[in-house]
Amino acid sequence: MKTVKISAYYALLLAFIALICTALSTGVYFLTKDKIAEEINKQQRILLLQVVPQQYFDNVLSENCYVPTSQKLMANRIKNICIATKNQQKTAYAIETIAPDGYSGNIRLLLGMTPTGEILGVRVLEHQETPGLGDKIETRISNWILGFSHQKVTSDNLNEWAVKKDGGKFDQFTGATITPRAVVNQVKNAALSMLDELNQENQQ
Repeated sequence: MKTVKISAYYALLLAFIALICTALSTGVYFLTKDKIAEEINKQQRILLLQVVPQQYFDNVLSENCYVPTSQKLMANRIKNICIATKNQQKTAYAIETIAPDGYSGNIRLLLGMTPTGEILGVRVLEHQETPGLGDKIETRISNWILGFSHQKVTSDNLNEWAVKKDGGKFDQFTGATITPRAVVNQVKNAALSMLDELNQENQQ
């Protein structure tokens, strides 16, 4: 009987400790959730400004986004689009897309482009490429990704949109061609599909 009482005591003690821990965790969550959300929004704004400079818009870019439903855009792995407007005119787009053929898997990208196909900037959001080789797509490692800025995608220059090893104009990395090739191809494909979508909208 004494053993049963001791077991019940420890069970109640553990339940009480669990209740206290849950209450503390809940309290911390409610105290910090606004700050966490604010920090996430801040980082999102910083990234958007890196691919669509402030002079291109006077709206709240991060609040003017949508998930595409077009089959062509989805087929080209475009996951999200933010529309930049100035004086109520569409001036640029921030496009989240995925290069599926990186050396170690998917590479999440954010690119900014104008309605005429000029790339304003590209940044890598997430990747699993090899440190010291494929990770040169990050701005903290090298400035390679900055080479996309102010390049234009047109039906006449598609051959240029490749790494030099494939006859294009973009540098590859020493010992790592797959990663830059994946990024170049996806930037090109995303821009082309977006341009096609805009042309269809203009014809309607």
